[in-house]
Amino acid sequence: MDYQKYGNTYYIRVDKTEEIIKSIIGVCEKEGILSAVFSGIGGCNEAEIQTFIPESGSFETETLTGMLELVSLNGNIITDENGKYFHHTHAMLTYKSENEHKVSGGHIKSLTVLYTAEIELRPVIGGSIKRKFDPETGTGFWNFK
Repeated sequence: MDYQKYGNTYYIRVDKTEEIIKSIIGVCEKEGILSAVFSGIGGCNEAEIQTFIPESGSFETETLTGMLELVSLNGNIITDENGKYFHHTHAMLTYKSENEHKVSGGHIKSLTVLYTAEIELRPVIGGSIKRKFDPETGTGFWNFK
């Protein structure tokens, strides 16, 4: 992984076998970024896609493997009151299965790079967004206080 800052934006190249979310959080930790939004594209060989099931308050996870085109990645990074990092990431991936083009996407747990991924990370300027735990859903939401 390598990255460069231009203006207020970080440009991150995630390399083969590296995990994208871990790389983004690593840049945030190193640079002291407490909250940010990001987007990106790339080629992956493994994706863990989650779907939240409200009735059980849990996530179901599906793992895709093979040549996966990361056609859209969007998410955010926030911290809680203890400085712990959290991500909320969604993505769309395309792939070929049984000679047909397929699309899959949703909430992302992890994405492993096959060739490269290119990420634009935009820190929140002039403040930070914290995480507020919601006991009803068991997940966290943005907290502006």
